[in-house]
Amino acid sequence: MPQPTNPSRIPWHPAFAQAIQLELEPYKDALEFITEYQLTTEPLKIDVVIIKKTPGRSIEKNIARIFRQVNIMEYKSPDDYFSIYDFYKILSYAFLYAALNQIIMENLTLSIVESRYPRELFNYLEKRQDCRITELSPGVYHISGYPLPIQVIVSRKLPFEENLWLKGLTKDLSVKAAGTILEASRRKWREADLEAYLYTLANANIVTIQEVLKMAGGELPFDEWVEETGLAARWEAKGEARGEARGEARGEARGEARGEARGEARGKKTGWKEVLELLKQGYTVEELERMGPPAPEAG
Repeated sequence: MPQPTNPSRIPWHPAFAQAIQLELEPYKDALEFITEYQLTTEPLKIDVVIIKKTPGRSIEKNIARIFRQVNIMEYKSPDDYFSIYDFYKILSYAFLYAALNQIIMENLTLSIVESRYPRELFNYLEKRQDCRITELSPGVYHISGYPLPIQVIVSRKLPFEENLWLKGLTKDLSVKAAGTILEASRRKWREADLEAYLYTLANANIVTIQEVLKMAGGELPFDEWVEETGLAARWEAKGEARGEARGEARGEARGEARGEARGEARGKKTGWKEVLELLKQGYTVEELERMGPPAPEAG
């Protein structure tokens, strides 16, 4: 059976950007989300900048109670080690943002989302820099001792019922949790962009996703999920491209037209039902993308 996608190739950061917007959806009218904020002309980007549209409005979500006017959020993937040097680099983003945008530090906050409890970092900050670490709520840790509010959000310790989307950014999702997230995703497809989130969820937890699909027994309530990951659209495009390429290779107008037509038809015919069947057989999402539809028959 094929193995899950190489962890180093899982696109965690786009999924995090969508997850944080889903977590704060009740306040979407009061917040502006800017993903991959370009700090300078060099390749230096902030994962998400969240700006309060209404100054003074309080955000009661557990991960956003410290929010002020401008709120910087950085994400460390499950495979990343969060060192003191990573902390310094992320802290420098906040100072550089304040300098470039002329924002006083009192109006700025910094949040770092990490899957594991950063014990070594917290010990260093407390013992060597006289910082104070306070757990404000389960999984949310405030760091005092700097000129702006800083919090570290340990996603593994967050309550599942309150932080469904951030809890899903893991490689060890349970079948029950995966089913809950997929069902919640299905209800939100018409109002939220979930493609990057679901694509990462599938790649990081392909065995679990397969188990959820098997438990559905063929009458799947998650059929649109495959459409939402973009697999169907990508596959159809590959089918059309393959048919066109084969037709051109024949060098005959009739062969070209036939190749294009068959490639387009085969690509459109290969929809979510076949994708689901292949997922059940053990294929990963990335392998299905590389595979594309079957080649058009020779004419």
